[in-house]
Amino acid sequence: GHVKKHNSQPSYTDIFAKTLIHLAKKDPKIVAITAGMLQGTGLDKVAEVFPERTYDVGIAEQHAVTFAAGLAIQGMKPVVAIYSTFLQRSYDQVLHDICLQNLPVTFALDRAGIVGEDGPTHHGNFDISYLRNIPNLVLMAPKDENELQAMLHTAIELGRPACVRYPRGNGYGVDLDSEPAKLTLGKAELMTEGKDILLVGIGSMVMPAFEAAQLLAQKGIKASVINARFVKPLDRALIAKWAQKIGLVLTIEENALMGGFGSAVLEMIADEHLDGIAVRRIGIPDSFVQKGTQNSLRKHLGLDAQAIAETAEKMLLVQVKTHKIHNSRSASGFSK
Repeated sequence: GHVKKHNSQPSYTDIFAKTLIHLAKKDPKIVAITAGMLQGTGLDKVAEVFPERTYDVGIAEQHAVTFAAGLAIQGMKPVVAIYSTFLQRSYDQVLHDICLQNLPVTFALDRAGIVGEDGPTHHGNFDISYLRNIPNLVLMAPKDENELQAMLHTAIELGRPACVRYPRGNGYGVDLDSEPAKLTLGKAELMTEGKDILLVGIGSMVMPAFEAAQLLAQKGIKASVINARFVKPLDRALIAKWAQKIGLVLTIEENALMGGFGSAVLEMIADEHLDGIAVRRIGIPDSFVQKGTQNSLRKHLGLDAQAIAETAEKMLLVQVKTHKIHNSRSASGFSK
């Protein structure tokens, strides 16, 4: 590919490949599989080190997943690297051949969320929605490239089906642990504490949410920020605790709003019988996203730090208005 300018930060794809090589050196049972995307997924680098443990099955995603099931039954630890948009083609295999049998297969979902220049066919805006209803499956998304390392390690060692979704493009240049950590299953991370509003981000939207909290702080608004880490199992305890404390929750994801991460949080709030909590969700609306740069599309969809901060402010404004008028029948607080 072309050399990018200012590319001091490694891409998520690069980190995935490096981490997989690191883990595969220690564990001979790890094998890598892709469907006609060796270079795109970074597995070409893995193939250089482990040619006999890297399989490109051609453009046959359904076969790639079923092949992984066969290897897993025989004691291997397959890692299937497929773009989010292309895993849609093997939905039944994921459900029937992997999850129904509860097999130890790791799915590395590259290009999750907005991909930019490749246009509407390549955006990976649906995987949280189409995967989180499947039993036995663990679904996680890293906030940065170091967390990607940890999640890949965690997924491979879980001994059950697990997905790690991560975006196209570069990380933040954070320090990388020399040995990838293992995360506690279903545990989120509280990043900041504030009394005014709770921002719950997943994956690529965690750092923008964190930046939004800093923008809000300049206006005297104190936000709590949770890095959810896991869509499934959701950290019900932590999210519920802070949702109850604050009463105002904003979820942020780079996935379709319908059936996505915010929906999971709403379901949890309903299931836990938490009353009086106002929730708003930021994500991809119910339409196909067209072509454009990642940054321009994120801005347009309200997924950058500035837009997140503005949405949070609006929520607080509505709260203030509604409290003032809750005796009257007027709904003016909701018109803005």
